[in-house]
Amino acid sequence: MYHSKITVMLRPSILDPQGKAVEHAIHSLGVASVHNVRMGKRIEFDVDAATRQEAERITEEACKKLLANPVMEDYTFTLEERK
Repeated sequence: MYHSKITVMLRPSILDPQGKAVEHAIHSLGVASVHNVRMGKRIEFDVDAATRQEAERITEEACKKLLANPVMEDYTFTLEERK
């Protein structure tokens, strides 16, 4: 059993209006030193797999087919073994 932690972010070349709104809100709170805010999403799930390679393959497949839009988003993930 493995635990996948996936982070999906808009590509740097894609405008991030939600990130801009959050940056503006942070500045409104008087924190002017924060810049270039980007918003993303984090997904976690358990993978029932016999090997780490199989868990990586399953996680990669889920990312490519459902969790990330390959035209606009990049993703990274980590795996932790669960006992």
